[in-house]
Amino acid sequence: MSIDAVTRLRLLAAGLHTTMYAEGRLELPYDKVWAVASDLAGELPHLVPLLREFRVPPGDADRKGALAMGPLGCRSAFEVRLAPGWCLMQSRLVVGGMAAVPEGDGTRFAMLGAARPAALRPVQWAYALRARHGRIFIRKVAERAALRS
Repeated sequence: MSIDAVTRLRLLAAGLHTTMYAEGRLELPYDKVWAVASDLAGELPHLVPLLREFRVPPGDADRKGALAMGPLGCRSAFEVRLAPGWCLMQSRLVVGGMAAVPEGDGTRFAMLGAARPAALRPVQWAYALRARHGRIFIRKVAERAALRS
């Protein structure tokens, strides 16, 4: 039995005990939504407030390294797995993911963010509860996708 990318991300979020998981239906075509989600270097800094730049080498490889830079110059290396409808980004401290599947004339889209060390989970809980970041992230993806022609 095969599961779709959004279900797969939901299961990963449950396994990671993440506090930052959101899922929703966007009234936009899958191609527009995934064009935003998969443009990591161009779009991720617009979607994640604590990210100034996300450097990803060009090319079609589905696995690659990336470098995230925060507003104060902090850097973190990420391993990225990017395939149609699926993105998983992992650093030493953070796991992030996005998934999308066509749903009728719209798109089901999900995101997750998790701290890897258990010691960081209280910070993650406070951040997720205060900012409601998952829903904000999805709303930003929809806004940026709607701007694409």
